[in-house]
Amino acid sequence: MRLRDVTVDDVDAYVRMRCDPVMMADLGGPLPWEGMADKVRRDAEEAAADEAWIKMIVPDPARPDVVAGSLTIWSHDSGDGPLSEIGWMVLPEFQGRGLGKRAVRTLLDKAWDEGRWGDIHAFPAVGNGPSNGICRSLGFRHVGELDMPFADRVLRSNHWTITPPAG
Repeated sequence: MRLRDVTVDDVDAYVRMRCDPVMMADLGGPLPWEGMADKVRRDAEEAAADEAWIKMIVPDPARPDVVAGSLTIWSHDSGDGPLSEIGWMVLPEFQGRGLGKRAVRTLLDKAWDEGRWGDIHAFPAVGNGPSNGICRSLGFRHVGELDMPFADRVLRSNHWTITPPAG
């Protein structure tokens, strides 16, 4: 597995992840496909400018055109100050293989190696067993439940956080 920056060529992967009712079941339902090309363009620009780490999960480096999902670390204002957040999606045909967990671990290690992002938070939907399991297995601490805005929706989410190891 390897992680690479999102590019403007990743529109099809974004549509498969964000416009599919099954993929988006825990995130309030599918998003409209009409905005995906613009979303990918903005994400590719953010990744290229190193404003956020927006990565595509490539399960087999020998087949770089095959994408299994994506993950992102970005910083935003939480209302109480800046907060670094991680989120991920893995396409159904790649789920259950440990790719999501390996990708999250890889990106956390990169963040810690580079001394970037500080404490990192994750907000999977309370009903998303696999994503909550990734948080639990990687050592995130469960803070509690909260209502979290996402794509003009409000989702009931678990709040997890992880602190970089003391170095």
